[in-house]
Amino acid sequence: MKITVPATSANIGPGFDSVGVALSKYLTIEVLEASDSWFIEHDLGADIPSDERNLLLDVALKIKSDLQPHHLKMISDIPLARGLGSSSSVIVAGIELANQLGQLNLTADQKLDLATEIEGHPDNVAPAIFGNLVVASYVDQKVNSIVADFPKSSFIAFIPNYELKTSDSRGVLPSELSYKEAVAASSIANVAIAALFAGDLEKAGQAIQGDMFHERYRQKLVKEFATIKEIGQENGAYATYLSGAGPTVMVLAPKSVEVAIKEKIDALGLDGESFLLNVDKEGVVVVD
Repeated sequence: MKITVPATSANIGPGFDSVGVALSKYLTIEVLEASDSWFIEHDLGADIPSDERNLLLDVALKIKSDLQPHHLKMISDIPLARGLGSSSSVIVAGIELANQLGQLNLTADQKLDLATEIEGHPDNVAPAIFGNLVVASYVDQKVNSIVADFPKSSFIAFIPNYELKTSDSRGVLPSELSYKEAVAASSIANVAIAALFAGDLEKAGQAIQGDMFHERYRQKLVKEFATIKEIGQENGAYATYLSGAGPTVMVLAPKSVEVAIKEKIDALGLDGESFLLNVDKEGVVVVD
């Protein structure tokens, strides 16, 4: 059995902690033979445990504690602590592992409830489960979500070689906004979502770059952001935004200019790598 979970790009400007899209980088879990104890084969580094301390198994065994141990193989091209939902992909895979081995027959909404409770907010776990664009809320332990197709576009991701912990990225945010600021920030977010649902990426892009919730505070943590945003603006991009908590910088652009933008980013010789990504429409997939 093989479980595949996509990467995710959350926030998308003003959709703070509530909006995410599934993208074409993947975590794959291969379930091999049953064994006396759990063992995860991976090449993700010595810091990633290979036993029950691994987040994958920690989640799975929280869902169902008496699962039959197996030999597992974990492969991921989702970089850690870069704002592409690496931990969320593992949480979703852990829930699916418990679902399959424990024959729980969980619905997608039940998986989302569990994943959101573990992660604390639904913006990454929701698109990892459903695929596509997902707008979700988590209030009073209740999750509501809407899944929609993302308008046809290209995602050009610049992924720096350095990590940015979510806790550090959250540390620069204010503890509160004034009522006037909150109303303005909310109105921008409303336009961004409405424009995405309507397929108007020009207006969506303006609203995404107009975010007042988090990007104006976090951009200073990602030194490459301003330069990449300028390249995007000069080459017909819809918007440039921080993916999740950063440091990945995401350029949303028409397909016709994706190669030109990527080449110009690559020509800067920055400490990182750029990728052309597509929307994943499947979410978590299980193949026997």
